[in-house]
Amino acid sequence: MYREWKSRLVPGAVIWSKTVGAGATSDRILPDGCLDIIWAAGALLVAGPDTRAHLAESAPGATYLGLRFAPGTGPAVLGVPASEVRDVRVELEALWRPSAVLRLGARLAEAADPARVLETAALSAMGAPDPGPAVVEGAIVASLRAGRPVRLVADRLGLSERQLHRRCLALFGYGPKTLGRVLRFDRAVALARHGVAFAEVAATTGYADQAHLSREVRALAGVPLGTLLRS
Repeated sequence: MYREWKSRLVPGAVIWSKTVGAGATSDRILPDGCLDIIWAAGALLVAGPDTRAHLAESAPGATYLGLRFAPGTGPAVLGVPASEVRDVRVELEALWRPSAVLRLGARLAEAADPARVLETAALSAMGAPDPGPAVVEGAIVASLRAGRPVRLVADRLGLSERQLHRRCLALFGYGPKTLGRVLRFDRAVALARHGVAFAEVAATTGYADQAHLSREVRALAGVPLGTLLRS
């Protein structure tokens, strides 16, 4: 069983939990521009931003608790550029002090509300929010999700395209063109899951046509859109 809810402490973040049933499962984790901290089997892991679908195997009875950061916000918590953890899963102690991770794991194991413990740890690592970078992160995401050209996004932020590229790599793990593809794909899949016809999904999210949508879904998810929805 999978469920998720908005974080009560970390701006824009989502808490999620999963409990695997009697049989082993293979989940297709889709690229979304986000980073996660995951507590599973007594270990703390970081899932970096994916450029393509990641297939994750889960054993029967396994439980997971995750904190998914909004696009662009994870690096402030982890202390590394997002590009350093792109397409990888790595132990949190490779990024934080091992002693701090050990203490966090012990608190999670003992807590009546482990989600709260994970949120509190992330908020403490994030420190006081700086509204300047947050505004830029939001503007980049909103502009690219709306399908605006990279050149126009850079101009509106007062950046060169090279500066925008460097900033996107640090914040999101991708250059702006890849980030735009991932954000558009994420929005398209969400609409399709709500029953919107594929042709309408393509038109709404800025694909040239339904065939273009199909090609992008195959490239990023590894399967056709219909197969993805059925799974």
